[in-house]
Amino acid sequence: MIAHLHGIVSKLKLGSITIDTNGVGYLLNVPLDTWEILDEGEKCKLSVYTYVKEDRLELFGFKEWPKRELFAQMMKISGVGPSLGLELCSVPNALLSQAISKKDPSILTNIKGVGGKRAEKLLVELSSLADNHPDAFVSTENSKILSEFDSDALEALKSLGYDQRSILDVLKSLPKEVSSTEERVTEALKMM
Repeated sequence: MIAHLHGIVSKLKLGSITIDTNGVGYLLNVPLDTWEILDEGEKCKLSVYTYVKEDRLELFGFKEWPKRELFAQMMKISGVGPSLGLELCSVPNALLSQAISKKDPSILTNIKGVGGKRAEKLLVELSSLADNHPDAFVSTENSKILSEFDSDALEALKSLGYDQRSILDVLKSLPKEVSSTEERVTEALKMM
């Protein structure tokens, strides 16, 4: 099993990279937030999850070990495959924690491929996962992210047709003095 890879990054299509390690290029699927922060030609080290099925062998790379562990635990959830697992790992841990603590499945419906019933089932599974593996929701890189996201602002922007990744990026960049939902939506719309 491969625990990590250290080498030079080449970006491929969105969510895919290769890492050249001593002349060998390893193809990795990565969460979108990881793909966005990697630079073409930079040296990096990624934690790796090896996914093996009878007809597939894939490598998944993560900037942080806790995200890799979160992905590994998600692969044990019935109905969660690698694609949905990567989508869930692209969501900031603070937002997943908010969904769990508020018991709010609507936050999860913003994830591609997750409808109402699936969100409710995922919320139960994620709650159990958070209880049994709280370290999987720790993020050293995302420590600057607010511990709470304004789910009303997120919903309002989502209903206007913006994708979750763009919305979260804009909400993260808003100044702290923007405190009400209405102000957040107004400021976010100016930035989108």
